[in-house]
Amino acid sequence: MADKPAPPRRSFHRARYQRYTGGPDPLAPPVDLREALREIGDDVMAGSSPQRALREYLRRGSQNMRGLDKLREQINRRRQELLRNRNLDGTFQEIRELLDRAVLEERKQLARDLDDDARFAEMQIGNLPTSTAQAVEELSNYDWRSAQAREDFEKIKDLLGRELLDQRFAGMKQAMEGATDADRQRISDMLTDLNKLLDAHNRGEDTGEQFSEFMDKHGDFFPENPQNTEELIDLLAQRAAAAQQFYNSLTPEQRAELDQLSQQAFGSPELMSQLAQMDSALRQARPGLGWDESSDFSGGQGMGLGEGAAALHDIGELDALSEQLSQQYSGAGLDDIDLEALMRQLGEEAVVDVRRLAELDKALRDEGFFDRSADGEFRLSPKAMRQLGQSIFKDVAEQMSGRGGERQTRNSGRLGEPTGASREWQFGDTDPWDVTRTVSNAVLRTLSESGEPSIAVRDIAEGGVRIDVRDVEVSETESRTQAAVVLLVDTSFSMEMEGRWTPMKRTAIALNHLVSTRFRSDELHLIAFGRHARTIDIAELTGLQPRWEQGTNLHHALLLAQRHLRRFPNAQPVVLVVTDGEPTAHLDPSGEPFFFYPPHPQTIALTVRELDHISRLGAQVTFFRLGEDLGLARFIDQIARRIGGRVVAPDLDGLGAAVVGDYLNSRARRRG
Repeated sequence: MADKPAPPRRSFHRARYQRYTGGPDPLAPPVDLREALREIGDDVMAGSSPQRALREYLRRGSQNMRGLDKLREQINRRRQELLRNRNLDGTFQEIRELLDRAVLEERKQLARDLDDDARFAEMQIGNLPTSTAQAVEELSNYDWRSAQAREDFEKIKDLLGRELLDQRFAGMKQAMEGATDADRQRISDMLTDLNKLLDAHNRGEDTGEQFSEFMDKHGDFFPENPQNTEELIDLLAQRAAAAQQFYNSLTPEQRAELDQLSQQAFGSPELMSQLAQMDSALRQARPGLGWDESSDFSGGQGMGLGEGAAALHDIGELDALSEQLSQQYSGAGLDDIDLEALMRQLGEEAVVDVRRLAELDKALRDEGFFDRSADGEFRLSPKAMRQLGQSIFKDVAEQMSGRGGERQTRNSGRLGEPTGASREWQFGDTDPWDVTRTVSNAVLRTLSESGEPSIAVRDIAEGGVRIDVRDVEVSETESRTQAAVVLLVDTSFSMEMEGRWTPMKRTAIALNHLVSTRFRSDELHLIAFGRHARTIDIAELTGLQPRWEQGTNLHHALLLAQRHLRRFPNAQPVVLVVTDGEPTAHLDPSGEPFFFYPPHPQTIALTVRELDHISRLGAQVTFFRLGEDLGLARFIDQIARRIGGRVVAPDLDGLGAAVVGDYLNSRARRRG
């Protein structure tokens, strides 16, 4: 007995997992281009250019994605909260508290001492100026008797030095707490070397080597690790500009106090001199950072000098983000938005929203939904028009299928001809199977459900293909009787005034989509008529903007319609007229439009004559009357009886369903 062949070894795929480190969320749903294109299309139909419509959609966002305007509102709200909840008195209040505590401790000690010098000191302490700065200056050389009082007063000098440094170097207030004389000397040495570096840069010298030496010596003061002098200046200038804005935001009295108090920083005016030199050099290197700006803080929460500078730095960053999110400047783009700053101010969710907006913007452009017309203007591309038509037709179809108890039926049998398309089999279908697609589906399903493709191929080769009901597709069929269809749409200004402009366009797009995708043997022709009429394609009609134009020249539109119908003598002519006003214009013998209101008898006579010509061609004519114009109602009712036409008076929401439904009914009558 022959040995059985060893079973094939299964191969196992190894998966590795690691922490998510940022970037686009891999679990986020893909951007919905259909929804975006739908809303952009609505704006274009309402009269916006495609570029403006795209920009407005990005500003508006969608139900699942905040737009730029929402993010900007959040930015501006945060800015107002900073101004409304904070004030700049924090350091002044802290110094006053230390001063009052030192004076109180000293008075306690003096009350215990009985010598004459103590009485003289009491007089000096009791007559201190009300100004905090002047009192601190007067006590700078005072011989404190209380050790606690001396310690509290020294804290004032230490606090001022740390706050002034914290304004320019973030985190210095905490880092220098309890600093020794050696620590203060290191700060002084760093500022001296920094000012030499900045002066050399501003003179235009090559500072590469000097920068390297500076960082080797003082790099621990700069955890941001700048790579060259320019990066170091960018780092320092923003903070220094915020410190100057803090100073500008103080009242004149507060500025005078701060100037006087600053001389006591670390017990020496040298620090203030070094910082002033640094600020001057940074302002020369980066003059455009708003050094002369100020803000009005009005809240109850006091901020120290460093906190105030940080808050003003935040306000500057928020202002920049607000401008970036507005996209109102020349050459604006979503790439301009500083995502790191947005993360700091609004958090990760805001960054995710901006990235999704950028992905959507890029996808819409990369997918070819926009192109340029012959005159150089942006417009929706044919691909975009197909997507838009599909979306609008879906809405129309849902309106038409809202009648309970009905189901979709198709004519099949010997009168049915294949359309070339197929669909999934549904219970009750009598259309013939599409054998090729059915077998292909079965093979693909067998391969996908098998754990080992090679085994599945062997089973198919040995036992054939097993067809499941899920695999079956049927061929779509229909009776094909060609029709020449003309849709005449009123584009007079009353259509815009009464809110009928966009529904009219949506109707034309839905009918165009139906004919171009389902009934391709039919010939659809679009004619727009205002004071005069013209043939128009669906893309041009979609972007057509309303004009202040009086006149409803149905006469001219009917002349163009007859020209189209005569090109297809063997087709069934169908004429669909969408209008909200009775005829008020016609073409005179010279070819110029003649307008008169109320309707001139000659206008009515010429229009009726062309409707008679349309009728003699055997056309099925349907009027879709919009609005409650009594003159239009009388005219249409009379002409419909005259030529055997139909009149439909839909509401605006039902216009698309009415026009598409009438077209489908005409096809049903032709099949019958």
